[in-house]
Amino acid sequence: MPRPKPVVYGLYGWTPAYGYRYIHPANRRTFEWLEPVGKLFEKIDETDEWLLLRYDEQQFKVSPELFKELYNRPTFSFGDLVEEVDPPAGRAAHRGLISDVFWDEATDRATYQLVERKRKVRQVFEGDELRLV
Repeated sequence: MPRPKPVVYGLYGWTPAYGYRYIHPANRRTFEWLEPVGKLFEKIDETDEWLLLRYDEQQFKVSPELFKELYNRPTFSFGDLVEEVDPPAGRAAHRGLISDVFWDEATDRATYQLVERKRKVRQVFEGDELRLV
């Protein structure tokens, strides 16, 4: 049985100002709505012409030209069940699935947003503020 490919993480710094030739026609509208700058993607596959990137439950075909591979791995990834480590007194810990992963290039670190009971938690967490459940 072949070994699964290791997950490759990266950034795709596309904005509409670059033009739409970098995004597969079937993905243009949803990729633009995603506002990809600063978000961490998983590279799933690649062909000569396109990369297949994953963000949460969505997949996008994009040109490889703008993809920047990251060598530091995030602490958590999409769909991980996590819990807040140290909630403020009087409030229960947030517990949910990782839905968004943001990457800060200046600090070379990820931050995370959760979905809890089908609602996105407004707070964005640092990696050390969460733990796997």
